[in-house]
Amino acid sequence: MQLSIVLPCYNEEPNIAFTVQDVLTYFSEEGIQVEIIAVNDGSSDGTAAELSRLEKQHPELKVVTHETNKGYGSAVRSGCDAATKEWIGYMDSDGQFKAHDFNQLLPLTHEYAIVTGRRRKRADPFMRKINAKGFALLNFFILGIWVRDINCAMKLFHRDAWQKIRPEFATGALFNAEVFYRARKQGIVWKSEFVEHYPRTAGTQTGANLGVILRMFRDMWKLRTARVDATSSQSAQ
Repeated sequence: MQLSIVLPCYNEEPNIAFTVQDVLTYFSEEGIQVEIIAVNDGSSDGTAAELSRLEKQHPELKVVTHETNKGYGSAVRSGCDAATKEWIGYMDSDGQFKAHDFNQLLPLTHEYAIVTGRRRKRADPFMRKINAKGFALLNFFILGIWVRDINCAMKLFHRDAWQKIRPEFATGALFNAEVFYRARKQGIVWKSEFVEHYPRTAGTQTGANLGVILRMFRDMWKLRTARVDATSSQSAQ
């Protein structure tokens, strides 16, 4: 298997070196050829400098840069567009996921084109968990999709599937919802499996701020009113 792992980064200076090394170590031990695509989404801290340093040290690492902050979904999409391997995966750069938990997902790629993690126990503040439940209900009532832990940031999919599920509208928190919305329209079956979730030890979460929430509602409305049918196939730009 050849695999591309996308790491979206926004102000992850204290975390990104650990995450890159974690991915390199795990896949080397598993004997899997991996490329890492780290997307610097307009970070205002030292993330760019840290990624530049890491890119010089590790030939497996490629850096994609957004000059301004475009949102989580845009960062993941840019990384997946830049991926060159047969399978594409992504995980957060903040240390709340560990690469060895791909052990739970990789065996399922023999049967499914999309495999998604489901956090066994979320290591997040109480209000963030409440927000996640509300978001899940919105997805169900507005988009008609129900995926357990839809925003779990550990996923794998075949690059052929990416051409069909590539989001057009979601630039932020709605990214995963649009992925599954398009997968359902295309008749692509996915499988979920439990993975672990670890406490954040550095940096600041941005998923629950007002700007992210408002962007999510905007993207949801665009997706809900757009024509996305079983014959449409989105290609990377």
